[in-house]
Amino acid sequence: MTKSSWKSKLTSSLFVIPYLLLFIVFLLIPIGYGAWMSLHNWDLLNPVHEFVGLKNYQKIFDPNSYLNDLFFEGLKNTAQFVVYSVPVLVAVGLGLALLVNTLPGKIRGIFRTVYFIPYAVSVSVVAIIWLWLLDTNSGLINQYLQKLNVPIIPWLTDLPWAWISLVKATLWWTIGFNMVIFINALNDVSEELYEAGSLDGASRWQRFIHITLPSIKPTMLFVVITSTIASFNIYGQPYLMTRGGPGTETKVLLMNIVDEAFKQRQLGNAAAMSLLMALIMITISIVQFRISNRKE
Repeated sequence: MTKSSWKSKLTSSLFVIPYLLLFIVFLLIPIGYGAWMSLHNWDLLNPVHEFVGLKNYQKIFDPNSYLNDLFFEGLKNTAQFVVYSVPVLVAVGLGLALLVNTLPGKIRGIFRTVYFIPYAVSVSVVAIIWLWLLDTNSGLINQYLQKLNVPIIPWLTDLPWAWISLVKATLWWTIGFNMVIFINALNDVSEELYEAGSLDGASRWQRFIHITLPSIKPTMLFVVITSTIASFNIYGQPYLMTRGGPGTETKVLLMNIVDEAFKQRQLGNAAAMSLLMALIMITISIVQFRISNRKE
């Protein structure tokens, strides 16, 4: 190995080391510690943590255990939100990207910024804004409905309005990210392909179906997977806006995990539920990736 190549590899390693250290400290170690906790009866008020092996996992799958209801009811509600939100997040993100891309260059940057600004806002601010808009008794939207002699809508206290409200708030908050990703992908599509399609007599819709969508397929897969993961990790919106209501209809899995950890003080059970949730998310992502590759 020459001296210059050795120096080059050393320099490259120095750039990687900070990320590697952060990856180990903030990801690998917490995952390992969480897995260790899941194998113990870990009560926050008890200094002795008895090793129980896979008992915490067995309780989750035991129909007679309260953990079974806690986990699978939360999983069902989380899956509902994923099904409701992901198609909307992908479709609206792509639609906005197509719309913004048709604007003149100077105006395009303004719209990109305006749509992306909510993404920089914290979830607590998002919840406050949408509570102000959607509160059943004093929300701005219901006040206008009353002035128009239209019956008020229980946006946060009844179904399906509670889910609609959560999806709307999430869409407003996060759609800028998907839009920017799609805009970058659309800008990479060769103009020659569109010109060839026009010469062949293809309509705008046909060019979209046969040129645009196949060209941005890797980006589409990325957006679908990241949107699914983000929606699976929903917590702040239902916690702050609906409190899991009506009843427990919008109480998602992460809310149940937090309750088990800090209200019931059973960190072992909560860690087992968290790891199972992570495995489900990984499985869904792999299935999405495989299905996309198979279609290709």
